[in-house]
Amino acid sequence: MAAKWIELFTGSLDQKRRYRQNKARIDALPEPYGTVAKAFQRYFVYYGGVVDGETALTMMGDFADLWERAAADGTPVRIIVGDDPVEFAETFAQAYTGKQWIDKERARLVKAIEDAAPGGAG
Repeated sequence: MAAKWIELFTGSLDQKRRYRQNKARIDALPEPYGTVAKAFQRYFVYYGGVVDGETALTMMGDFADLWERAAADGTPVRIIVGDDPVEFAETFAQAYTGKQWIDKERARLVKAIEDAAPGGAG
């Protein structure tokens, strides 16, 4: 019962646990995989804009899987990310369609125009 009250104010405890587990997986990667994965995670925070917690956790878990597998196989970082790390990051993030922070602003813009000029004619 107490957990429900705590979650009411803090959010899902399961999501927080899964986040910590995925972060620990990234932190445990050998070099250079750990440094590269952390750099991409930072970029995802700014580029991805995913606000849906479940989608973000799925993305983070899949990303940890990718780098754990690369490290286990000894796959060179450049084989994974190619010549353009930004393109790799953005393509990876786009595969995770969830609610993004910009969605709220898009809806707000559409509503403001509709309120100011109903019917689309002007």
